[in-house]
Amino acid sequence: MPRRINRALLPLSVLAFTLGLGGCISTDGIAPQGKALEANSLATDDAIAHAARDANWPTAQWWQAYGDPQLNRWIDLAVQGSPSMAMAAARVRQAKAMAGVAEAAESLQINGESTLKRHNWPTDQFYGPGELANTTTWDNNAALGFSYALDLWGRESNASERAVDLAHMSAAEARLAQLELQNNIVRAYIELSLHYAQRDIVGATLKQQQQILDLAQKRLNGGIGTHFEVSQAETPLPETHRQIDALDEEIALSRNQLAALAGKGPGEGAQLQRPTLSLGAALKLPSALPAELLGQRPDVVASRWQVAAQARGIDVAHAGFYPNVDLVGSLGYMATGGGALEFLTGKKLNYNVGPAISLPIFDGGRLRAELGEASAGYDIAVAHYNQTLVNALKNISDQLIRRESMDKQQGFAAESVATAQKTYDIAMIAYQRGLTDYLNVLNAQTLLFKQQQVQQQVQAARLSAHAELVTALGGGLGAGNDVPTAEKTQAPKTPVLLR
Repeated sequence: MPRRINRALLPLSVLAFTLGLGGCISTDGIAPQGKALEANSLATDDAIAHAARDANWPTAQWWQAYGDPQLNRWIDLAVQGSPSMAMAAARVRQAKAMAGVAEAAESLQINGESTLKRHNWPTDQFYGPGELANTTTWDNNAALGFSYALDLWGRESNASERAVDLAHMSAAEARLAQLELQNNIVRAYIELSLHYAQRDIVGATLKQQQQILDLAQKRLNGGIGTHFEVSQAETPLPETHRQIDALDEEIALSRNQLAALAGKGPGEGAQLQRPTLSLGAALKLPSALPAELLGQRPDVVASRWQVAAQARGIDVAHAGFYPNVDLVGSLGYMATGGGALEFLTGKKLNYNVGPAISLPIFDGGRLRAELGEASAGYDIAVAHYNQTLVNALKNISDQLIRRESMDKQQGFAAESVATAQKTYDIAMIAYQRGLTDYLNVLNAQTLLFKQQQVQQQVQAARLSAHAELVTALGGGLGAGNDVPTAEKTQAPKTPVLLR
């Protein structure tokens, strides 16, 4: 009976001894220091507080607010055919596959091998003289080997969980890539619309300049004008033609840009018609903005998953300080001599099974360095998350301030255009009646042209501010339940045995 007890306690004694040796490698002084910000702890400014009236997030098809069917169709084409979206989807599949690789390490591993070979046995002090000396026989074997990681310290499970967290991060990054693509298309489309509007203004200016030239010529023919007035009227025409040509170039380049964003050739972009953008009611913000932003903005979600993955990396590093225990074994046949398949007979069967233990005793500081790297990686991920959250709120506030300013500027720009148009009309009538010279008409026309340009730029900026605000709010690509909990993102504490 005592012998049986001793035999039963022997494995426990060995394990206790190995744990004692493992304690020689200390984790003292190595721990993460970063702490993630609480979203609601960040103070919001008056712009956010003023806009937070309704709990409305952007819809997934937020660009439909512009009321342009061509834009709707182009974004659908881009999401389906853009190379950037294909790369993002491939990264998600790659991350899922890597998670599968990590999960497979937790399962039973079985490998089979077999060899069939002819062996010539020489006569020497090792082989003979004997029965095999100077003979050639079959020397064959077949075996099934298996191993199973007992994972007593959670090394494999934490590595698997870390890979799954990284897959979640890739999915959030794919949503971020989609949102950036949609935003870039909307911005390029607004730019295309602005170029068309500017061309209209320059075209109208050219028409007015031609009318002034015709009037100056009539005045000269009637004996009440001068050649100097005709020359003045002719001077701006080449420059105006140049501006029209430059805007035609910008329109063509914008079409090419939109085609490239959608993964299409320039020929597809050349078929784009003039945009018909309009924007109705302004977008209002949700009342619980900071907290709910964690589940709406893809870059915030991705950074949280990165923190969770780094936390699991610390657990993996902790497990490296413990003995690694695997259950291994094999079942096989082997035979020297006889027929080619003689080794498959029952009398040639052999097997082995038992635990395999590996223990870190002295590694030159490798394990401490790995734990230090994991802890620093966690701190980096936390700092990146905090910065992402701060930037998200800043971006939202910036766009709200910009949107409010653009609304006011739009009214002022309209007043400026109306005043400039009135001044030009008065100068033109006075010139037709001979009450003023051409210089006053030219000055009034230049001012009108400038104010019309400003008005179109303000309108384009207002449309862009809406797109930027929607993007800052996550563009309707809510993560749903694909957001790590606060527990998953907390740094693991150093196990008691390793303190």
